[in-house]
Amino acid sequence: MDAPAAGYAFEYLIETLNDSSRKKFFNVPRLGGTKYDVLPYSIRVLLEAAVRNCDGFLMKEQDVMNILDWKTKQRNVEVPFFPARVLLQDFTGIPAMVDFAAMREAVKVLGGDPKKVHPARPTDLTVDHSLQIDFNKCAIQNAPNPGGGEPQKAGKLSPLKAQPKKAPCRGQTACRGSCDSGEPGRSSGKFSSQIENTPILCPFHLQPVPEPETVLKNQEVEFGRNRERLQFFKWSSRVFKNVAVIPPGTGMAHQVNLEYLSRVVFEEKDLLFPDSVVGTDSHITMVNGLGILGWGVGGIETEAVMLGLPVSLTLPEVVGCELTGSSNPFVTSIDVVLGITKHLRQVGVAGKFVEFFGSGVSQLSIVDRTTIANMCPEYGATLSFFPVDNVTLKHLEHTGFDKAKLESMETYLKAVKLFRNDQKNSGEPEYSQVIQINLNSIVPSVSGPKRPQDRVAVADMKRDFQACLNEKVGFKGFQIAAEKQNDTVCIQYEGSEFRLCHGSVVVAAVISCTNNCNPSVMLAAGLLAKKAVDAGLRVNPYIRTSLSPGSGMVTHYLSSSGVLPYLSKLGFEIVGYGCSTCVGNTAPLSEAVLNAIKQGDLVTCGVLSGNRHFEGRLCDCVRANYLASPPLVVAYAIAGTVNIDFQTEPLGTDATGRNIYLQDIWPSREEVHQMEEERVILPMFKTLKEKIEVGNKRWNCLEAPDSTLFPWDSKSTYIRCPSFFDKLTKEPAALQPIENAHVLLYLGDSVTTDHISPAGSIARSSSAAKYLTHRGLTPREFNSYGARRGNDAVMTRGTFANIKLFNKFIGKPAPKTVHFPSGQTLDVFEAAELYQKEGVPLIILAGKKYGSGNSRDWAAKGPYLLGVKAVLAESYEKIHKDHLIGVGIAPLQFLPGENADSLGLSGRETFSLTFPEELSPGVTLNIKTSTGKVFGVIASFENDVEVTLYKHGGLLNFVARKFS
Repeated sequence: MDAPAAGYAFEYLIETLNDSSRKKFFNVPRLGGTKYDVLPYSIRVLLEAAVRNCDGFLMKEQDVMNILDWKTKQRNVEVPFFPARVLLQDFTGIPAMVDFAAMREAVKVLGGDPKKVHPARPTDLTVDHSLQIDFNKCAIQNAPNPGGGEPQKAGKLSPLKAQPKKAPCRGQTACRGSCDSGEPGRSSGKFSSQIENTPILCPFHLQPVPEPETVLKNQEVEFGRNRERLQFFKWSSRVFKNVAVIPPGTGMAHQVNLEYLSRVVFEEKDLLFPDSVVGTDSHITMVNGLGILGWGVGGIETEAVMLGLPVSLTLPEVVGCELTGSSNPFVTSIDVVLGITKHLRQVGVAGKFVEFFGSGVSQLSIVDRTTIANMCPEYGATLSFFPVDNVTLKHLEHTGFDKAKLESMETYLKAVKLFRNDQKNSGEPEYSQVIQINLNSIVPSVSGPKRPQDRVAVADMKRDFQACLNEKVGFKGFQIAAEKQNDTVCIQYEGSEFRLCHGSVVVAAVISCTNNCNPSVMLAAGLLAKKAVDAGLRVNPYIRTSLSPGSGMVTHYLSSSGVLPYLSKLGFEIVGYGCSTCVGNTAPLSEAVLNAIKQGDLVTCGVLSGNRHFEGRLCDCVRANYLASPPLVVAYAIAGTVNIDFQTEPLGTDATGRNIYLQDIWPSREEVHQMEEERVILPMFKTLKEKIEVGNKRWNCLEAPDSTLFPWDSKSTYIRCPSFFDKLTKEPAALQPIENAHVLLYLGDSVTTDHISPAGSIARSSSAAKYLTHRGLTPREFNSYGARRGNDAVMTRGTFANIKLFNKFIGKPAPKTVHFPSGQTLDVFEAAELYQKEGVPLIILAGKKYGSGNSRDWAAKGPYLLGVKAVLAESYEKIHKDHLIGVGIAPLQFLPGENADSLGLSGRETFSLTFPEELSPGVTLNIKTSTGKVFGVIASFENDVEVTLYKHGGLLNFVARKFS
């Protein structure tokens, strides 16, 4: 289906970007004047898409005016939105591409040219989003670290992995082993799995090294298990225009979307317009941190967009979040992100757009912004939008964007007033609600001493620790007698004398896992270490220090930025790539320290940047344990105690005896952001780009057809031509009445899409299992419904197969129903199959909020293939109701105040319904039952587009006829 004619009603707004450019754009600000100037930036993106795609049918001029009048129309009107592109992940991508392949078959049958069938919008598909773990080994133990380690045994490369070139040693004097013969992760037969999207690198020579056995085994099993799907995806990328498949082994959908697929400004036939995206993943919202409007939707919505139709949404409220003030110098990116997230959760922004403005926004790096945007599921907003500004452009430059492209991007965004400036002006947007977050109010914190939820501001740390000593033994207290709180014990260690006391740090571990994998906090720790070493500070040698990165990429950027040697000098040497200290795998404390702790009954401390620290977990003699950001772990290690006020007490002295305070060595956010952009972002994006564009040998060697029509394999249990087009005619027939329909299921309130749609593992007693067994598969080969979404025979059998489904015909939760002509109680599929053989149409009776929950395409496709012609409910979740229309099922609604009980319906009757020749939105129709009862219902179509789709038998039939 061709995209709508580009804004035919608003062609007068098209202008040339500048005198020397052939690039065109819609100068939308001319449309609205002052009305446009006060629109939130996110609404301006919606408006531009409406203007550009206005065709008088799918997008009407009134829709454009409604968006322009956002201030008065928010929450009250539905508007269409045409995203610039679509992002699919594997499980939701397979049925969409199968539908396109089947549509080619149907178009050919109707006499059309199947080569014309292509997605109307650029569509990217990631194929390893849903990686299944078959092999999971323990974390690396005793990996080599600077200063020691025995030579490793030679490791084997994957037979399909290109042999890496040997790189000469870069002269790290601490390395005592040969990289050419080393296999990181080898220890007592145990291996560690790699963190996603990171190359496996030698920590000391930064050259590619053999992949751990777990990675290879998982990849090999995945490739074998999903070969049919991968071959189909490869065929799709070859024959369909606008489809790009991201090869396996690259990364998950939202990460690849952010790091590779984002355009910020699209250019199509010399026409410039804002990048925007919808996709089948809830974390699509991450790209809003780059100024790209996007959010996650269901499979049918994305398929509709691929077919050239818009997404429908209620014109949203937009909450303006003004960031003011300056961050406390000791605040890290993690503190900022979690602080803003907590504030938004408390305010209540569910279902709304959030848009950031104010002077504080410029203090946030792109990593900060995308992390905040990615946290939308945590605080319930539809999206959190950061308009493009100078920080964005600088980031794009570091990711490899062409300079000329960046210049035209900036010119365009400023021309259409989509570029955010720090200075306030008359064009400041007006929001539905404004909330303020003063960055000064976000303070650096640690968690402890026993539970992660017990947050302590760093400024209050000394006072809080003293209180913990005084309190009774409990979640925070240690109950140390007042007269013993100042006790100290001398120890001899490596020829020097040290004093241990309550609060002394004996374990300090930097671990880059979970939230602390953010590059900025790891670089901050490295920069702090460098400044500390330069100032002559050191860490007491009895403290068990360690550095355990989450991946080789962390080692790579710590080394390339030049801070790794300084961490090592403070004792933070790389011990491997695993949880280590976080799971209690700390090396034993020295006898001197253990004896001192026991002698003085001391409350000593562990400080780590992990996510677990329960009492006794690090070591049974270390009673106080705190979670802290990586730079604070280094700071407390240098101080040697948590019983310190960093604002007034020095960490130590330099060679001249001058006191050195934390603020003297703490790196500024500007320093960290600059290093992050230059040392992390650029090489990371370069590596990812190469990975995607070069692919890997497994993918490159995978054979796939390139025929116009897909050669369906009748033996395949993964890919099957669906029956959506079996009865397709060149012109839609007149609407057929529903006569003597039986009720397949009689359901109550709040039936969710999880109750309807196939999901999870395939139960051995289910109809789907029987089908697969009949095809010669064993239960071990069943895989999951998600993996078999390209086989409609499996998915139809899994519809309404949820064991928690409560069907009033049965009286208890079970995926069963009654086949009334025979009186048998059967699986839902088996009953539906009998009805279809008898030529009996089906309906579903339901209560309130039918189809609530997550958007799931098979929650509509499945009932359609079971033979359901209509659903009669008290009310619907709107998205699911749209899906029913999209597959050709009539959504009928009881009149206000009526339901099956009030009308005396048992569900055992048959139902008959006739549609008028001119069906209109919201018309009341009459249903007649076999008992003689007649009652009115509402045909729940909201506009002419929905009526048109239903008349065609659904979205797929509508588009197939367009192609033929």
